[in-house]
Amino acid sequence: MDSPLRLIVSDPVDRLAQTVEALLVVASAPLSVVELADATEDDPVRIETALGVLGERYREGRSGIVLEQVAGGYAFRASRAAAGACARLFERPVERGLSQAAHETLAIVAYLGPCSRPEIARIRGVSADSTVASLAERGLIAEAGRGHPEQGSPGGAIRYRTTPLFERVFALESLAALPRLDDLGESTEELRDRLVEVASARAS
Repeated sequence: MDSPLRLIVSDPVDRLAQTVEALLVVASAPLSVVELADATEDDPVRIETALGVLGERYREGRSGIVLEQVAGGYAFRASRAAAGACARLFERPVERGLSQAAHETLAIVAYLGPCSRPEIARIRGVSADSTVASLAERGLIAEAGRGHPEQGSPGGAIRYRTTPLFERVFALESLAALPRLDDLGESTEELRDRLVEVASARAS
């Protein structure tokens, strides 16, 4: 008679979970259920079952690696208990040392993007050139084409959007998971104040 361990290893769902686990380990970005189904040539419903198995195996408090749903897909991250040690090992600039100006700019791009540097500067009340350049270098925002002057974009300036890395760093399943901006004012100053308030809350 097979041992319980042998029965688990021979379970097709468990084998699928092992394959999904390997895909998530080697992937450089979160993978969606559809992407995992394509890679494994398996059914999305079974992929979700396999993710459930992995979610239980790699959950906060049980493992140093945690499976999370983020940026429209699934990915592994360090547990909260291990995050400090991992940060010291890699000294990742993307997730460390974001200034208040960077948080404000990210909030503007996340809620109002794609938007241009002049538009960001108008909302913040100060030049956004260096902050936008820094965020683009970190991979948190990226170019999203040029605006059209007839649509209000100054001189066809380059517009920016947030990236999947932004969603991953801020643990967002998607931009739809951002807090809602209720009761936005009509004036630029009121809009700026509300966006700065949201940015400050996320930075704290």
